[in-house]
Amino acid sequence: MQTKILLTEQEMPRQWYNILPDLSGPLAPPLHPVTLKPMTPQDLSVLFPMALLEQEMSDKRWIDIPDEILDVYSLWRPSPLYRAHRLEKALGTPAKIYYKYEGVSPAGSHKTNTAVPQAYYNKKEGINRIATETGAGQWGSALSFACNLYGIELVVYMVKCSYEAKPYRKSMIETWGAKVYPSPTNKTNAGRSILKQDPNCPGSLGIAISEAVEDAATHDDTHYALGSVLNHVLLHQTIIGLEAKLQLKKAGDYPDVVIGCVGGGSNFGGIANPFAYDKINGKNVRLLAVEPAACPTITKGLYAYDYGDSTKLGPVVEMYTLGHDFVPPGIHAGGLRYHGMSPIISKCVKEGLMEAEAYTQKMCFESAILFAKSEGIICAPESSHAVNGAIKEALKAKEEGKEKTILFNLSGHGYFDMTSYDKYLSGQLEDYEYPAAEIKKALNKLPKV
Repeated sequence: MQTKILLTEQEMPRQWYNILPDLSGPLAPPLHPVTLKPMTPQDLSVLFPMALLEQEMSDKRWIDIPDEILDVYSLWRPSPLYRAHRLEKALGTPAKIYYKYEGVSPAGSHKTNTAVPQAYYNKKEGINRIATETGAGQWGSALSFACNLYGIELVVYMVKCSYEAKPYRKSMIETWGAKVYPSPTNKTNAGRSILKQDPNCPGSLGIAISEAVEDAATHDDTHYALGSVLNHVLLHQTIIGLEAKLQLKKAGDYPDVVIGCVGGGSNFGGIANPFAYDKINGKNVRLLAVEPAACPTITKGLYAYDYGDSTKLGPVVEMYTLGHDFVPPGIHAGGLRYHGMSPIISKCVKEGLMEAEAYTQKMCFESAILFAKSEGIICAPESSHAVNGAIKEALKAKEEGKEKTILFNLSGHGYFDMTSYDKYLSGQLEDYEYPAAEIKKALNKLPKV
């Protein structure tokens, strides 16, 4: 009975998969936040190195991974694929459940897969300082690790409710040498304007992005880095799905459904996009994104052009959105509290290539506890949504008496998120479903494009 399906370092994929040439048509162009006219690479070069902008807009299906990045990847890649025999037994399901475990990276999540390339390309362009945001802290710690490798100074604006709830994420970020501040701060115009309106604002990814973008735009020596949403971020993450395909082939299997939690789209796109290539080419596979009911971007949002940040400093993109000034409740899955969605994932859902469901946090923690008792891994609150999705699919197979192969991405461990488990176990965790009226109010402020 094989539990782990492993690849050698020599079997690691040498290219990332770019889904853009395989979509039904090009994505709508990003717009300038002031003029609402299409942005040029020169406009965006204030924030990003040209190598990343080329990847952002590339029409090449396969993009080579530089040897220097592969060398760093080998610290934790290829990551293991597990067959969840014990979870299957606990559920009494005929379904086979596999999970790709990204918690083996130095920072404990999938975010390191894009943090390393982003730091690498910035360093090659001579950039020695980066500003970024982080929600639950996975991205901030991953980029801090990567920037330390390349001798880049990093400033992290961390969503305040996560900064206060997850002190060890802050410690990780600082251990690798970065500075981290609870957002909104009084260090930027964006932060000060938010605090003026609400001194007790818990923060949001949209606000933290505004602060980081402003920091980068007002310092000549500084670039901005984003841990999700953008095309090049999803590109870097496809190494997850590409490895999983090789591992499943070794196991003589192929998924009926591929599942990932989704906040901005990076880990879901990372595992799902390589299988979307198969689906586009005739394979019968479902691609399921799962999100929190408290921040239901895809399931209750609008597909429209919107600002990527709260104070309208960054590019305007076409995506599923809840409105740029949407501030979700302070749920424990802090990495899923983003008002927007990757344009790639948004287009794929809009056209029926992918689908989405939303879950409340208590049901996700219940699934996470069962998973921990069965498989031994305490997963991140974000990843618990994918666990819950996989369990729901397995129980559906049980009800129908059908065999099914389920693959999900376990995007990170939860060993620095134990405060949230404490609240669940003590009965203090509350469910939130964001009111439709509040979503409608936020959507009324979309840019007139």
